Amino acid sequence: MLDGGINFLNLLRIVVDIALVWYVLYKLIMLIRGTKAIQLLKGIVVVLVVRVVSLILELQTIEWITRQAIYWGFLVIIILFQPELRRALEQLGRGNIFSRGTKSEEELLEESIGHIIQSCNYMAKRRIGALITIERETGVGEYSETGISINGELTHQLLTNIFTPNTPLHDGAVIIKGNEIIAAACYLPLSESPFISKELGTRHRAAMGVSEVTDAITIVVSEETGFISVTKNGELRRELSDNELRDYLRENLSTNLKAPDKKSWKWRGKKNG
Repeated sequence: MLDGGINFLNLLRIVVDIALVWYVLYKLIMLIRGTKAIQLLKGIVVVLVVRVVSLILELQTIEWITRQAIYWGFLVIIILFQPELRRALEQLGRGNIFSRGTKSEEELLEESIGHIIQSCNYMAKRRIGALITIERETGVGEYSETGISINGELTHQLLTNIFTPNTPLHDGAVIIKGNEIIAAACYLPLSESPFISKELGTRHRAAMGVSEVTDAITIVVSEETGFISVTKNGELRRELSDNELRDYLRENLSTNLKAPDKKSWKWRGKKNG
């Protein structure tokens, strides 16, 4: 027996009871997150706080109003949010409400890399020029401010559409942070290194320039050749295949993923800079 007459079994039962309640509440909040129901939840919290304050200060009129709001509020909620409640019950019946609702960082990274690879491959085959900067530890906010704010989810459709010729945003760099496209049509600093090959154009010089002042990774799709290049820390690697680009992004964007064997790299281009 523990102090207060509560034995271990009763204590365990209480802990499990509280844990289950919190888990169900957490899943419900994750279910309604991003929907208009979350605003309703905030309103309910405000009403409850006002009621508690009215009880403490003995504000009879406000206490009566909040009591009526709580009394009839549940009926109003059922009527107004009938579609959301039905969807929640359907998910509960399928067991989806207790399944993992969010993706891990590794899954998000793989998804983002997949979108980038697919977009670069599409543009390379069609000789569509592209300049894509991926933020790492060093912020590139000063460069994203020179372009047009996007703040949209990274997808290969959106990324490809931005660089489609004769569209307002195709000229300039796209800046990506995590799985989000921050901005497009951004200006990057041009490298003044004399070691850059004369055959490389403005996109490659801009990619080298931003890599010299930040730790960002920048991908270049050549409009003339269709070759894919990548820069990081003042280093340029040219003519990457899809698999080489994928391995490079995995190696440099996450320390959680297993890095490829460096001996297996077969760069067809030469190192510049």
